[in-house]
Amino acid sequence: MTGSPSELPLNNTVPDIPTEIVSEEEMALIEAAFVAARSSIPSIRSPYDFHRNARSIQSITALSKRSFSGRTEIDIEDSGDFAGTLKKIKANESFLHRFRSKKGLSVTDITATEWCEKQMEFVLLRAKRKTTKAMKAGSARHTNLEEEVVKKVKVRVKSKEDIWALKLLNFIIGANQLLFQGLTRELPLIGFAEGVWMVGVIDEICMPATETNMNPKLIDTKTRVRGTLPAEPQRRNGRLQLMCYKYMWDNLVADNFPSREFYKFFALNPHSMLSEEIREKTADSGFPADTLDDVVRFYKNTWTTLPPAYDQLLLRYEFQKDNSLIGEDQFAFDPDWFKNQMHGCLEFWLGEREACYTPEEERWKCRFCQFTSICPANTDHDSTPGPTSANSSSTPN
Repeated sequence: MTGSPSELPLNNTVPDIPTEIVSEEEMALIEAAFVAARSSIPSIRSPYDFHRNARSIQSITALSKRSFSGRTEIDIEDSGDFAGTLKKIKANESFLHRFRSKKGLSVTDITATEWCEKQMEFVLLRAKRKTTKAMKAGSARHTNLEEEVVKKVKVRVKSKEDIWALKLLNFIIGANQLLFQGLTRELPLIGFAEGVWMVGVIDEICMPATETNMNPKLIDTKTRVRGTLPAEPQRRNGRLQLMCYKYMWDNLVADNFPSREFYKFFALNPHSMLSEEIREKTADSGFPADTLDDVVRFYKNTWTTLPPAYDQLLLRYEFQKDNSLIGEDQFAFDPDWFKNQMHGCLEFWLGEREACYTPEEERWKCRFCQFTSICPANTDHDSTPGPTSANSSSTPN
């Protein structure tokens, strides 16, 4: 590990900032992703004394939202015959099987599907979604927020078991920071819900200051090009995102993490020895792990120390120009609405029906879609667009 502590902007209100260790492989992805995708996080190399504070768990791992976002570019010849491409899909090969069989369904996949299923279909079969200036600005803002409470250093990985171990350890580190310091950001989740493996990254989690409520509060920050609150479809999409996190969180607190199915689905060897560097860092941090199975046990045990998430969720909207607060949307988790949305989304991903077009009253979304020229639903090029939003963790505008 190299570098200088001065490379990281420190926040004096948060003492003893934990460290995330980033693999060289993931750093290459992160650096490329900063140009190509919304979820990029720049490299920060910094030495860290793993014994500075016995109360805070030190960081071992590295995760970028890129690794969870599920945005994929498919090698399909662009013949111009999209209908013909669809016919080539075997009946028993759903989108979930074809494109998410080794990485899981991301929360971003779910919100992008809710935004427009047809657009999600185009993204999967033709090309990845383009990244706009606004999306890059939103991503940079999230990086700055994360750097206020986390520092990153690098560690080498040698196997896919190492990579998954780092993802799980990244959660353990963040969860301990939440318990000891009352705040953590960019916390990864890996869980099994509604019959599918799901992954996501929560922007921010804080512990309430009152003793009457000990449930952690989930928060998501959206950045906006305009200094106004977004249209209802965008707010609805953000609510779905946070409800996904709440649902995953509570499932994991209830010990719903089937280890054997996890190894099978992701084709992992639970007894694979982790790299020497990872083993050294876990030992230094107080939870020595030799194998992936050791890390999974620590992951599951960490969840037993956490309460269910608070039922009140918070969307925070900031103005990109100066990071000022535009407004907040606090709302209650609605289990019936969420289940209905999830089931509709999974029908698409599991191949139980064809993709739906965005409803007529929301066709203004098409004005911000890169696939407008080839989408059969695009019959009105003169419709007035809705408000533009730049959400680094949400759907296209």
